[in-house]
Amino acid sequence: MVEPTKVVQVEPYNPEWRVEFERIKTMLLSYIGDIVLAIEHVGSTSVEGLAAKPIIDLDVVIDSYTALPDIIERLGREGFTHEGNLGIEGREAFKRTGTDGLMSYHLYVCPKDGRGYLEHIALRDYLRTNETARNEYGALKLRLAEAYRYDIDQYCDNKTEFVREILNKTMYKNK
Repeated sequence: MVEPTKVVQVEPYNPEWRVEFERIKTMLLSYIGDIVLAIEHVGSTSVEGLAAKPIIDLDVVIDSYTALPDIIERLGREGFTHEGNLGIEGREAFKRTGTDGLMSYHLYVCPKDGRGYLEHIALRDYLRTNETARNEYGALKLRLAEAYRYDIDQYCDNKTEFVREILNKTMYKNK
């Protein structure tokens, strides 16, 4: 069971995060692999060299929401609770209700054309290819983790402007 973050902990990049993602992905594919398009490693742990909270973020990509009821049912049998979109359109969150021996992770199911998924990929890919932005973001996260060690909401809120600037450069540059 993944508990809410009590202490904001940001660590230097760890190559084991990629290995852990693959382990989680393999498990999920065994449950729902026949009805999903892909499982993407997103978030800061997916960017080599970027400091991050040691929690893997995964986007399970579906063709459309028609697959969601089957995914909810299958993941439910495997110990996951559907939490809805948690206020973010274009993604459905799932919480593990038991232990599985894997690293902590956040699991989202997203349609292939959903804003949440597209933004995750745009941010990830930009940070993977832009060393300056990656270093700036890592430094920001470390400063915020120090300043808001016991306040995850403030930590997240204070990253928003940086993330929005990247998305404006990538996804929304023509809008």
